[in-house]
Amino acid sequence: MRILILNGPNLNLLGTREPSIYGQTSLDSLIMDLEKRAHALGIELYHYQSNSEGSLIDQIHLAIDKADGIIFNPGAYSHYSYALRDAIAAVNIPVIEVHISNISARESFRNLSVIAPVCLGQISGLGLHGYSLALDFLADYLAEKPLS
Repeated sequence: MRILILNGPNLNLLGTREPSIYGQTSLDSLIMDLEKRAHALGIELYHYQSNSEGSLIDQIHLAIDKADGIIFNPGAYSHYSYALRDAIAAVNIPVIEVHISNISARESFRNLSVIAPVCLGQISGLGLHGYSLALDFLADYLAEKPLS
């Protein structure tokens, strides 16, 4: 089983960007923790982060042949990127949308995700723990579903 951890704009600044909202853990530390959890679950992870919408779309397309599931934090693209939404809809890969902060409790422009309707589910507001929850869920979900 192979899962892509996909992170969008500004998530490369985790640990330094608005730590009162996003915490003090770096993206590298988050990925190392997820890799340990994945190893315990018998899952291979790979990770990609980009501030570029097109690069994120390319990774979703490439995942067709590389991933059984995707954990995706699209960052601010969640709220307006129909291109990312369409890329997810175009691939037959279960995607869990993750947000570190509670997007429903923030500025009104953050309340809507155009990505969520084409995802298997969304985890929002549980900090970095949301990634681990998504990993655990996908492990169970994919174990019950025949891999293509």
